[in-house]
Amino acid sequence: MADNEFSQPNRPQDTPRQDSAAAPTGDELALRRRVSDLEREEVADVLREAAGEGRLSYTELEDRLETLYSAKTYGELVEIASDLPNGPTLEAGAAAVAPVGRPSAGMTVHAPTINVFLSDQKRIGNWIAPQRQEVNAVLGDVTLDYTEAHVPYNEIFIDVKSILADVKIRVPRNAIVHLDSNPILGSVSEQDSVLGAVEEPPSAPKVFHIRGTAILGEIKIKRGPRLSKRLGLT
Repeated sequence: MADNEFSQPNRPQDTPRQDSAAAPTGDELALRRRVSDLEREEVADVLREAAGEGRLSYTELEDRLETLYSAKTYGELVEIASDLPNGPTLEAGAAAVAPVGRPSAGMTVHAPTINVFLSDQKRIGNWIAPQRQEVNAVLGDVTLDYTEAHVPYNEIFIDVKSILADVKIRVPRNAIVHLDSNPILGSVSEQDSVLGAVEEPPSAPKVFHIRGTAILGEIKIKRGPRLSKRLGLT
C-alpha cells in the first residue's frame, strides 16, 4: 500500500494562526494623532518661510496651505512639509505620544521647534520637557520654565534665536548652565533670584547647554521659581 494512501488530517498546529490585530506602534500612533489649530499654524509658518526662501512657488504654497488647514492628523502634517527645513517629523510626533516617564536608555526626545512671530508662547508649570528644544522668536515673547517641569534627563540642550524678541529661560536654582552666547545689538544674560526665595526639593543638578543668538533682542536665563511662586501667590 502506498505511503500516501491515507492522508493525515491537518493538525491544529499545521494551520496558520490568525493572530489578533497587533497593537499599533508608537510611530503609527503618532501619525494617527489628531492635531490642533496651533500645530497647523506652526506648519503654516514653516511653509511661508520656505516660500520666502524660494523653496516653494506661490502656487505650491497656496496648494499646501489649503491642504494643511483641512488636515486632521499628524501624519498629514508630516506629508505636507517633510521635505522642508523645520518641518514636522515622525520622531517628534512619536515623542508626543510616548508614555510619561523616563525614556528608554539611549532615547533622545526632540520637541517640535517653537516658532514665534508677533505672538508669544509659554511652557510653564508641570509640563514634560524634551531633551532638545529649539526656539526661533521674531517680534514675540517665549518663556520656558523648567523649575516645575518633568525633566527626565540629566542634560538639556536649548538653541535659541531671538530677533527683536524677548526669550526667558528659567532653570532650577541648583542647575549647571553652560551658556554659549552670540548677541548682535542685543543681550544674553544670566540672572539669579533672591527675593522671597523658597527651598527647592533636593535633587541632583541638571546640566543645561544653552546656545543663544540675540539680534536686537534679549535672552534671559533666570534661576529659581517665578516671583509669584516664591511669594506663595500660586
